[in-house]
Amino acid sequence: MEEEIQIINENTRKEKLKNFFSKNSKYLIFSIAAVIILILAYLVYVEIKSRNHNKIAENYNNIVNNFNNLKNTEQSTKELIRIIEKKNLTYSPLSLYFILDNDLVSENDEINKYFDIIININSLEKEIKNLNIYKKAIYNSDFVDETELVEILRPVTNSDSIWKSHSLFLLAEFFYFKNNKAESKKLLNEIINDEDGNQEIKLEAQKKLTRDFSE
Repeated sequence: MEEEIQIINENTRKEKLKNFFSKNSKYLIFSIAAVIILILAYLVYVEIKSRNHNKIAENYNNIVNNFNNLKNTEQSTKELIRIIEKKNLTYSPLSLYFILDNDLVSENDEINKYFDIIININSLEKEIKNLNIYKKAIYNSDFVDETELVEILRPVTNSDSIWKSHSLFLLAEFFYFKNNKAESKKLLNEIINDEDGNQEIKLEAQKKLTRDFSE
């Protein structure tokens, strides 16, 4: 009797499954097809992204390797700017650094625009972003006032970034140069009192306090 009940139950389950697949076959086929399409689309996206990255890398390396032999630096600069605008994690920052190292763009507003493009790349690693903010501040320190420089560095100085000590020291040096020694001393003490601060920068801050602020 128990065997018969078990057989009946098993047949019932099979019948229910059969009915379920029969009634929902179109939906199941559509779902499977959709998953396959999504997987294929992702693979195509990865392949295209990889090809674009390799193309950008090849273009950048070609510009750098042949730069000294190129007569038309204007064209090289245009190509480097195009790479910056592509927001590539690796070669956009490198292109900007190459422009800066070789003085290919003289307009401050243009350089700051390129810095902002790189800083605002969504997938850029946090500390690489902070490094570029710090580099932007160094670049701007020759022609901005105290308020502007503080504002540029605020995202770093208000964080626990590994570049915080560097940024505070840059500000301390800047204020000292502007003869605002009270603010400079305050920043140097902030560096020294930061338990997580960079040890080399803390040592430099202590040396500067001893050298320039000892009574």
